[in-house]
Parts: sequence; C-alpha cells; structure tokens
Amino acid sequence: MIQTLRKLWRNPGGLHLAENKDVSTQCPSRQIPLATQLVIPLLQHAGDKPKVMVHAGDYVYKGQTLAVAQSNNSVNVHATTSGTITTIEARPVAHPSGLHDLCVVLIPDGKDDWGDARLPTYPHYTEIDPAILRQQVKAAGVVGMGGAVFPSAVKLNVRPDKPIRTLILNGAECEPYITCDDMLMREQAAEIIAGAQVMMHIVKPQECLIGVEDNKPLAIAAIQAAITASQDPRIQVIAVPTIYPSGGAKQLTFILTGKEVPSGGRSSDIGVLCNNVATARAIYHAVVHGEPSLSRYVTVTGNGITQPCNLEIPFGTPISHVAAHAGGTTPQAKRWRMGGPMMGITLRDPATPIVKAMNCLLVNDELENTQPAMPCIRCGRCTDACPTSLLPQQLYWFARAKEFDKAKTHHLSDCIECGCCEYVCPSHIPLVSYYRFAKAEIRAERDAKVKADLARERHEFHQERLERAKREKAEKLAKHKEQAQTNTDDGKKAAIQAALDRAKAKKAEAAAAAPTTSGDTTA
Repeated sequence: MIQTLRKLWRNPGGLHLAENKDVSTQCPSRQIPLATQLVIPLLQHAGDKPKVMVHAGDYVYKGQTLAVAQSNNSVNVHATTSGTITTIEARPVAHPSGLHDLCVVLIPDGKDDWGDARLPTYPHYTEIDPAILRQQVKAAGVVGMGGAVFPSAVKLNVRPDKPIRTLILNGAECEPYITCDDMLMREQAAEIIAGAQVMMHIVKPQECLIGVEDNKPLAIAAIQAAITASQDPRIQVIAVPTIYPSGGAKQLTFILTGKEVPSGGRSSDIGVLCNNVATARAIYHAVVHGEPSLSRYVTVTGNGITQPCNLEIPFGTPISHVAAHAGGTTPQAKRWRMGGPMMGITLRDPATPIVKAMNCLLVNDELENTQPAMPCIRCGRCTDACPTSLLPQQLYWFARAKEFDKAKTHHLSDCIECGCCEYVCPSHIPLVSYYRFAKAEIRAERDAKVKADLARERHEFHQERLERAKREKAEKLAKHKEQAQTNTDDGKKAAIQAALDRAKAKKAEAAAAAPTTSGDTTA
C-alpha cells in the first residue's frame, strides 16, 4: 500500500537542482540491437577480479561464465550473447583516469543462443534454502545497480546477531537527467516486486519500503498497482520529497526510518538493508529464471544526444554504438559522462563499454568547467549543503596538505561524493576531486600496510621455519652422536670382555695341559 501519512525525516543540507528528466521519458524504453563487437570488462563490481575461464578462439553461449569469482568479495562475469572470443586484453574502461583494464572481446554470431548456460531455476523459491539462493545470486553476477556495484550476495548474507527488520528498495533516483529507474518502475514494476519478495525470503525482514521521489507519479502508480496485485501487505511504496541527494542509501534510510547509519558502518548495523530497484529485478531474473546479469536500463540523454531515451543495453556495448541508436550525437557534442552531472565521471574514449554501474550516458555540448579555482573564502556554503553533516572546507585543507590521518578522524569515509559542496562553492574549488584523491591515498596506505604485514608474517614464518629446521638438525646430529658414542662404548666393552674371555680360556687350556706332579716312588 502507499503511505501518505507515514512520518518522514529530513536530511541536513541538499540542493534543489534543475531536473532535466522529462526529455528522456517521452517514449517507452527499448532494447538496443547488438553491436558488432562487445568488450566485456572482468571487473564490473566493487571487489576482487574474477579468474578468466575462456581463451581466444572459444565459442561461447549467451550467459556462459567467462570469469569465475575467486573470493566472497567477487562475482562471476558472463557472455552477454553467443559468439566467438577474439582476444582477452586491456581495453579502455569507465574510470575517472581513463585507465585500461582486462576485457574479453566477443564477436556476436547474431543467434543469441543460450545453449545450456542458464542457471538452475527456482520458481518456487520459498521452498529453497536462502543459502542456495544467495549462491545463485553470486553465480549470476548480480551487483548493486544503483552505482555502488557491491556484490549482492554479500549484502544478502545477514549475520545472525544483526537481523534485518526493514528492506528498502531505492527508487528515488535523485540526480538530474537520470530516468532509467523511473522507466524501469513504470514498465517492470511486477518484476521489481517479485525481486523484493525473493530478497524478503532470503533476509526475513518485517517490512519492505520502496522509496520514490514525488516527482515520479507514474512510477509510484505502477509500483502501487504491482503491490496490490501481489497482495503482500509487507510491502509499501512511499513518496519522498524531491531534493538532491535523497537517493543516497544512507540518506534514504534516514528519510524512511529516522535511523542514522553509524559513521564507518553499514545499514545492516541498524537492521536495514537497502538495494536499488534495478537490483531487485536482476535478483528476480537470477533466481526465478536462472538468468545471469547481462544487461540493464540506461538513460541516454543530454544536449549532445539527438533523441534522448532509455535503452536496455547488453554489458560490453561500446558507448558510440549506444549513441548511434539514440539518434546519434549533435555536432556540438563534446563531453561524454557515465552517470549524472553531479556524481558522474568523464569518458575519454567512445569505445568505452557499458558496464553494470552505468545508469546514464550523458552527452553534453559543454566542455569540462575550466573556470580557475580561487582561494577558499571560508563562506561556509559547503558546510550548509553537505547532506552528511561533514566539514567540507576542513576536509579540503587536510586533503590538500596530505594530512590523511586528520581527514580520517573528520570522517572522510562518510563523504558520498555527491558534489553538493563543489556545486555551491563560489571559488570553484574541485572539492570532490580532493576527497577522491585523499580516499585513494588512504586506500593505498591501507593496502601497503596489509602487504607489509603479510610480507612480515611470511618473513617471520620463514625465519621460524629455518630456526626450527636448524634445531631439528642439531637435535638429530646430537642424537646420532650419542647413539654412535653408545655404540662405540658398547663395542669397546664387548671387545675387552672378549679379550678377557679369551685370556681366561687360554689360561684354562694351559692349566689343563700341564703334567701332573706326585711324590717319589720305590722299586
């Protein structure tokens, strides 16, 4: 049911921004034709890279596993269609620095043939052990599709001492231009609700709250209709005020529950699990239909796109192919971004592929902001705008001075990089870039420490093994020496005894051989 009287809480800060959303919602979404070449990155999630299981020249089916997770903090990667692998090499990927990473290059055969690559299906999942369903979600490569791309199976693995009371589905979609979740809720509401029910079977919450900003009335109506059809009283859709960044997981959690995620903690610490609506749909397809995560809704929009729209796009599709099927680009198109104008990253190569994190391809006719940064005037606007009650100005000084320990104590890790502080800064300081730099350095320090600790442990173990071997060798030699000495002493005693025995025997023989003497005799 829809809750109109439910109490909502207000986050600090935030901004009312020009939405620019209507332009991409004027027509239904559609599936994009396959590109002539798909470039599928191995690392499309937050975590460890999976191990490649295929080789150049292999024919693969749609949904076939290309790379297998080697840890809990990883997921499988799959072929998004059938075809032949031509190479496995570093290609341009969606990254703030324009880096290359290992990708599987696939030439589709146009058949879209599944073969026997589908996973097991669980239409009656309520009869299945949640542990089996979590493994299915991992095998299907499902990750958070709201942008964080954290492996979903890990989030669904609830600790017994931290039960989940509230499952939140995030349909707020607060950033300007982006409408893929809006269109997904309008068109696939039943699958979203079914995915919510799968998750509820796995984590056993008491309720499921679907938060949607109140600027999406058609999406809210579609979700409400799907809830009514499901006849599940545990699920509610709640309209929340439209303000950026209410779609942040911590922000939406507070708006709906009044509970604040602890600094450095997770929502599960307060009995809440938050997932994106697109993630719910992906989980439904993985569990009920045995389909890996192969595609997603993507908003293709901006001044540089001729026909803004929403497309369902297979992972690995080059962004140039995507733009071509959105009417092409305008002559003024200069800046390509993954994501929205606030939190998105610039894409430098038109061959960059669509990945699981890409909810929007934004093409604008303006270049990066080249306005020079001026000194901070300590106006405090950044502090007023911050939705997590941080001190952006102070974090900027710490990051600039490379005082990372101080940045950590001022809760840099709680920064969601929403860009509100940077947006209102009259000095045009690229604050988010400084925060990302500081976070990267802190991660590098942490990783270096982990490696150093591991190297030290290995060295200490090696030294202990050498010392143990040395001790064992010395003990063995001492034992051999003692044994040898014992054997020598015993041999000497035996030889002496033998000599004594021989001497005694000879003496006895001599005594026996001597003539017998007697008294004088008479004739």
